[in-house]
Amino acid sequence: MGDAALRLTTLAEELLGAPLPVRIRAWDGSESGPPGAPVLVVRHRRALRRLLWRPGELGLARAWVAGEIDVEGDLYAALDLLSGIIWERGDDSTKAVHPLRDPRRRAAARGLLKIGGALPPPPPPAEEVRRRAGPLHTKRRDKKAISHHYDVGNPFYELVLGPSMVYSCAYWEDGGSLEDAQRAKLDLVCRKLGLKEGDRLLDVGCGWGSMAMHAAREYGVQVTGVTLSREQAAYARKRIAGEGLTDRIEIRVQDYRDVRDGPYDAISSIGMAEHVGQVRYHEYAEQLFSLLKPGGRLLNHQIARPPEKNESAYHVDEFIDRYVFPDGELAPLGRTVATLEEAGFEVRDVEAIREHYALTLRRWVANLEANWRQAVRHSSPGRARVWRLYMAACAISFERNKIGVNQILAVKTPQSGASGLPLRPRTWH
Repeated sequence: MGDAALRLTTLAEELLGAPLPVRIRAWDGSESGPPGAPVLVVRHRRALRRLLWRPGELGLARAWVAGEIDVEGDLYAALDLLSGIIWERGDDSTKAVHPLRDPRRRAAARGLLKIGGALPPPPPPAEEVRRRAGPLHTKRRDKKAISHHYDVGNPFYELVLGPSMVYSCAYWEDGGSLEDAQRAKLDLVCRKLGLKEGDRLLDVGCGWGSMAMHAAREYGVQVTGVTLSREQAAYARKRIAGEGLTDRIEIRVQDYRDVRDGPYDAISSIGMAEHVGQVRYHEYAEQLFSLLKPGGRLLNHQIARPPEKNESAYHVDEFIDRYVFPDGELAPLGRTVATLEEAGFEVRDVEAIREHYALTLRRWVANLEANWRQAVRHSSPGRARVWRLYMAACAISFERNKIGVNQILAVKTPQSGASGLPLRPRTWH
């Protein structure tokens, strides 16, 4: 039995300046750390080189995706414990792993270098996005970003999302299934939009067609769904044909900026605005406003982050940006509401459903874990590991109020001031 685990634990605590809350098992079979804690398995010393070259979150993420580190035991507990010393240290984490001045930490870094082996950094895993320099959120760049995330393969998403094929926060009641909760969310959106037979609905970022199908089948509306993912569009069209709804639903591979066939009675935008980006958000709001008829309603369902004291300091999470949602950005709720108002909307209702997303993500993780071999076969080991880590970490973030999700109902109120909403609008509940 070697002593690599003890050496790693000692050196890690020197670098972090805090006790390591998880147990470590190294490639030589040795273990060290608090008994009964989740075990961080370091399968290969190459993981240390990744951390030395890209300290912090990105180095850990690359080692995880490559299968060089793993967690044995409760993944959620391990991430929760590690978040306090890595993800929540802000700039301090960078200082902790760049020990330029502290002699003890400088010595610890040299120790990791000796254990890690040769100096050249390992290449990033194949699942990492390779982006060219250039302006954010051009139509071409957005299309590539969407393709990276959604064109993973429809069979993979079937395993994770289940029969509902809805990739956004569900709406839960005690004892219900994931499918029940997703159906409840779609129906809630339809009721908030006040849909009725013959209405025209634009579903921006329509995914695999679930919202369009529910609205057409249950409310008798005519639906236009737009997505940038060709795989999603093909899948949605097949589902729609199978249910005999082709006369009510049109699915387009189209950028929302290119939609010109308004006016619509209602617009649903569910889990799409996160892809728009700060530089385009006013354009997004103004475009949707222009596509609605007077009195038309928008339901914007969007993840939000807390505001920064200095908003210019906001940066996108490296792991999410490189492996999950390239160029995705989160905005504070207040900024989103203000932007919609600046575009001309009257914001009439905001419902926070943060805890619902944590429940949804945990169910998706359970689906992935239960179908692991098939998921790997339909994608890759690295891709499956990306999705497991990102969904589990996001579940914790929602539970701990690090991020939230909100449904914002806005109206293109005409000059008469008649919003069309009842005096007590939350009758949809």
